[in-house]
Amino acid sequence: MESGFPGDAPGYSGHMKWRIGVAVAVLVVVAGLVAAVLMVPRFGGLGSDTVDRSQPALLKSLRDLSQYHASAGDFQVVLDIERDVRYVPAVLAGQRTLFVAAGTVNAYVDFGRLGEDALKVSPTNASGEARLVELALPPAVLDKPNLDQERCYVFAQERGLFDRLASLVEAQDQQPFYVAAERKIADAARESGLVQRADDNTRKMLTGMFGALGYRVEFKNLD
Repeated sequence: MESGFPGDAPGYSGHMKWRIGVAVAVLVVVAGLVAAVLMVPRFGGLGSDTVDRSQPALLKSLRDLSQYHASAGDFQVVLDIERDVRYVPAVLAGQRTLFVAAGTVNAYVDFGRLGEDALKVSPTNASGEARLVELALPPAVLDKPNLDQERCYVFAQERGLFDRLASLVEAQDQQPFYVAAERKIADAARESGLVQRADDNTRKMLTGMFGALGYRVEFKNLD
């Protein structure tokens, strides 16, 4: 009696074995490729070379500086930034990133703003007291934050499935994190008292310098 099941048809068993064999071979090849990709970074030093064909730095311009940097602050910030996709579960789309950034902010006085009438010298009086110098000094200002690239990095990150897949073919743009870090550090610098410290340090420096030359200094604000 002949069975009505397809597996009993002539040649069916051999065809199935052939298909199974092909599938197993494909899996073996794929597994081998994945293992090769994972192992290459470990043994890359055995046969890989790095050639730097970059051109040397080119001097574009020179400029004279007239700024007296009187104080500096070292800052660190941890950004916690989450990007959600509306109406889509976080497991599928969206990301949350913890980004650590560190940098410095300088406070300086721009002597380039001093005009010819900013400095007035009074002659020595009859008693031989030190001559008086009246100096209209511009207020100290904050420089732009200078981020330390070696101390800026992604500490932790959670991403949805679509974001993880997209990162396989396109590198993540970290520029928004650097911009946000600069803004946070600049805000902290304004609240830190760096400007007042720079003003005080500049006046102490000038007082000592003129005092060594026999002058007494009085400061005015240059608005």
